[in-house]
Amino acid sequence: MTIFAPTFYAQQFASTVALLAQQKTTRLQQAVTVGTGHYGEQASPVDQVGLIEANENTERFAPMPRTDAPTDRRWVLPRTWDINQNYDKNDLIRQITDPRSALAQAALAGMGRRKDLTILDGLLNTNQTGKSGTTATSFLATNVVGVNTGGAASRLNVAKIRAAKQLLMANDVDVMEEELFFVIDSRAHDALLAEVQITSKDYNEARDGKPVLMDGVIDRFFGFKFIWTERLLAYNGTDDAAGTSTPCVAFAKSGAYLGIWKDVNTRIDERTDLRGIPWQLYTDATFGATRIEEKKVVKVWSR
Repeated sequence: MTIFAPTFYAQQFASTVALLAQQKTTRLQQAVTVGTGHYGEQASPVDQVGLIEANENTERFAPMPRTDAPTDRRWVLPRTWDINQNYDKNDLIRQITDPRSALAQAALAGMGRRKDLTILDGLLNTNQTGKSGTTATSFLATNVVGVNTGGAASRLNVAKIRAAKQLLMANDVDVMEEELFFVIDSRAHDALLAEVQITSKDYNEARDGKPVLMDGVIDRFFGFKFIWTERLLAYNGTDDAAGTSTPCVAFAKSGAYLGIWKDVNTRIDERTDLRGIPWQLYTDATFGATRIEEKKVVKVWSR
């Protein structure tokens, strides 16, 4: 064998294109009421009638009193999002792999994350209500589980989950019939794994017999379906003890709404107006979110 054989050594190049670690789909859309077919600059998913109470009748032939039920209207406002990616055909002919499919998948993943951020905006921020959507309705200040619940400046714990459930029940939310969800991030999830009620088999069986932990990930506990997303980190803020915390969110499905004007759509076209006529991968969508009812959403601070 000639000593120059290394000249013929081969190099193997990748034959596949893979996405880097990322949240690839929306995780929160399953947890909210979804409405489609909206159009216009805003839409009202529901008109609402408030509480009224019965009056005792203690007089004969007395004038009939009138009871006026309070009414309200909830609004959702759309925002349009897009992702535009161009890919030169001259690059494609120099490559072994064709990345266009992976680029389309990356765009869909990005839109899924944007949906989750939009839903969190609707759950945690100011909503628009009233006859024409001109009334700003803030998050209900009494529906907050303090950061010191279950321990000073504490992370998420069973005491905070219990407090969230108690607030929903105090607001007359039918916790036996409603679908309840609890949105947490990885730090809150890790904190819960230190709670004996989560890890002990003496505590952690749901009504259907399934365990709380599924392959080391909390699936459901105390009547809540748990959803993990790192998108909560975008809402870090000053908690009720003047420190910096991340808000977890406990809510009933009927208390949150995602309105879709145009769902996620991806198209691949040639850009004949650009030199080389590159491929364009264009993804867009229009949607918005809101709370349907303040009393059905609870913010839980976790350090």
